[in-house]
Amino acid sequence: QVQLVESGGGSVQVGGSLRLSCAASGGTINIMGWFRQTPGKEREGIAAINWYHFTRYAEFLKGRFTISRDNAKNSVYLQMSGLEPEDTAIYYCAAGSGPLITLGVGAYNYWGQGTQVTVSS
Repeated sequence: QVQLVESGGGSVQVGGSLRLSCAASGGTINIMGWFRQTPGKEREGIAAINWYHFTRYAEFLKGRFTISRDNAKNSVYLQMSGLEPEDTAIYYCAAGSGPLITLGVGAYNYWGQGTQVTVSS
């Protein structure tokens, strides 16, 4: 059973940066992704990366976030910059064994507990 543990969330002012980390244990995963969710809204995909470091991003990010992974550490990271109040959400790390680098929630089998990111003006 794969377990995911996120860290790095917190509060930041508009324009600031944060780096989220997610450590996986219990197995090797091909696809790892980051999602976020706010109250009353569906969970949305932000970025995904496969074992070979091919990536996919949500278009609304406008290049502000960067996903990366360290296969040796079985970890994935999300570097966020130019943060806006609209980025306030709970951020989730997810892992899936499928071949596609997708931002679809249904493609991921394992989820972390989430970490809160709050951006204030």
